[in-house]
Amino acid sequence: MNPAAVHADPTTRTGVSVRCVNVVQIYTTAGGHDVVALRGVNLDIRPGEQVALLGPSGSGKSTLLSLFGGVLRPSAGKVLIDGEDIARIGEADLGRLRSGKVASLLQGATRNLLPYATAEDNIDFARRAVPASRRRGLLPPRQLLDRLGMGPLAGRPITAMSGGERQRVAVAATVSSGAGLLLADEPTSQLSHDDRDAMLGLIHQVSDEFGTTVVMVTHDPEVAARMPRSITIRNGRIGSEGRHGFDYAVVDEDGAVHIPDELATEFPAGRLVRFEQADGGLLLRPLEERGHAE
Repeated sequence: MNPAAVHADPTTRTGVSVRCVNVVQIYTTAGGHDVVALRGVNLDIRPGEQVALLGPSGSGKSTLLSLFGGVLRPSAGKVLIDGEDIARIGEADLGRLRSGKVASLLQGATRNLLPYATAEDNIDFARRAVPASRRRGLLPPRQLLDRLGMGPLAGRPITAMSGGERQRVAVAATVSSGAGLLLADEPTSQLSHDDRDAMLGLIHQVSDEFGTTVVMVTHDPEVAARMPRSITIRNGRIGSEGRHGFDYAVVDEDGAVHIPDELATEFPAGRLVRFEQADGGLLLRPLEERGHAE
């Protein structure tokens, strides 16, 4: 028997798809007022894609991440994780989804780790919810850390690590279950530039080597630009997408288009504009203000 086959890592073939169909999310405040967090979101993420959700606080990006993790269920519309509609499955199946296909990296390394345990111990602990039949097929903790370039940290307590090292160990522990979808909430916040770059390199490595789908929330445009695909959330809607260094406006089902941020001051709300075809493309031409004498 090939020794490598004994610990064949299932993450090499478990990339998970994510799909939103007209998703609406409404919160009710303590005062009884309804707040619309998401407004008709349509989105498709293919297995193995690396996607950043970009936007300011309150834009709806963290709500979207919570829906993907099964923490919330949509008020309307569908959220499908690997083809399963999370609004239609029971709590037991939802729990299996969260412990099997989906892994969530919370903001702040200490929220994901046992501080006085070693890196290896944290990976063992993170796998407790994984069924024994699946756990036997996963890479042993030390081998996983070696593969991810963190072998020297294996026996070191979390309290003896730097912030960047802790965050990278948190990623290793989070993906150690073999989940096909990694949901990361602000994984580079409060890190130095070097640690930020190392963190992004690790996220790319996890996706490239294991086929893991990655959805990452960030408020930093520089971080989002380092991902192959970035999605800007504005006021609960998808405003634009970035792909391979270019930004594209997204046309909603009702035909609405968000003006790019750099042009928003030139086209304030209520401004009249018209589209004109020119040289195979479209021009957005504002109404010229005219004097009353005309």
